[in-house]
Amino acid sequence: MQKYIHLVQIVETEKIAANQLRHQLEDQDTEIERLKSEIIALNKTKERMRPYQSNQEDEDPDIKKIKKVQSFMRGWLCRRKWKTIVQDYICSPHAESMRKRNQIVFTMVEAESEYVHQLYILVNGFLRPLRMAASSKKPPISHDDVSSIFLNSETIMFLHEIFHQGLKARIANWPTLILADLFDILLPMLNIYQEFVRNHQYSLQVLANCKQNRDFDKLLKQYEANPACEGRMLETFLTYPMFQIPRYIITLHELLAHTPHEHVERKSLEFAKSKLEELSRVMHDEVSDTENIRKNLAIERMIVEGCDILLDTSQTFIRQGSLIQVPSVERGKLSKVRLGSLSLKKEGERQCFLFTKHFLICTRSSGGKLHLLKTGGVLSLIECTLVEEPDTSDDDSKGSGQVFGHLDFKIVVEPPDAAPFTVVLLAPSRQEKAAWTSDIS
Repeated sequence: MQKYIHLVQIVETEKIAANQLRHQLEDQDTEIERLKSEIIALNKTKERMRPYQSNQEDEDPDIKKIKKVQSFMRGWLCRRKWKTIVQDYICSPHAESMRKRNQIVFTMVEAESEYVHQLYILVNGFLRPLRMAASSKKPPISHDDVSSIFLNSETIMFLHEIFHQGLKARIANWPTLILADLFDILLPMLNIYQEFVRNHQYSLQVLANCKQNRDFDKLLKQYEANPACEGRMLETFLTYPMFQIPRYIITLHELLAHTPHEHVERKSLEFAKSKLEELSRVMHDEVSDTENIRKNLAIERMIVEGCDILLDTSQTFIRQGSLIQVPSVERGKLSKVRLGSLSLKKEGERQCFLFTKHFLICTRSSGGKLHLLKTGGVLSLIECTLVEEPDTSDDDSKGSGQVFGHLDFKIVVEPPDAAPFTVVLLAPSRQEKAAWTSDIS
């Protein structure tokens, strides 16, 4: 039934087209008749003009010379005026803008050619040989690892080869340069970049793990020694696609800056730019979220006891560093504690991590592993009050400022189900203290 309906539609379309052609033929017949009548009228006019032309042939030779000189003068004046018009346009802002626009397009074609060449090296110099190696009798790498490292690099290469061919075809029609329809073809296919960018950090981790295998590392160095690589490593080639979308956005910004508002491509280029910027924002947010989760998990694995609060995906890492925790001392005895004392530096050194919701204080063991403090190791920021500078009216605080050189700051913790307590921390410098207190507040 669908085929029948489709054939009926084709027949109707052909009927409409046939009627249109009949009307065109009738119009053309009418036009031919009109032109024939015009030719007859012109022939009659020529016959009337013949006596006048014979009179011109009998003209005085001096008048002929005068007319010839006048003809030369008119031609010279016309050429001079045309030259002035052309020179004025060449020096005009519009011509300068068009020259810059053309230069941007030529640069874009060169950059696209270079990018396609880089993708070609990535696919033919690394991806395909490693696929073959993964199928060998003693594979130095598995097919899953090859897929994880390169993901859809081959698809990206094919996409940009098509785009590059389209650009070259447009340049062949210079000075007419229409690019918007090329971006219309490219935009729906750019979602493959989201997968590549999302996978990028993981692919580098897989590659680093594979390099632990000596056979793979040796094979990879052979591939990287290829003269086409020009001394660049595989990681460099895997990074190139990360910068392509921002490069297109910059190019479109520059093109629009030199495209008149009434230009036929203006709206299409603005649409392409807005779509690319939207895609870039989505990719940036996805990369940030993925990086944050990996960072939190890496810190959680370093802590021997584990830390459940780091498994919260909304917990964003802010900063980390070494601070010295001052032991709680009785009032009036603070001067006995000295920043320069080795015992305070060694026993009080803490590895601190600041997140959007919590502040972690850890001690580092000799093996490099971290241990959360049993008391005050995990501080919920909603229960904390930061005191950046001690109150000058407090004698003990005055002493602390003199002893620690105003490098200390306090976190007063008031948990709802326990007694309040204070954590005093020392930063290694004024700048570090300012950075910590600013981020905590």
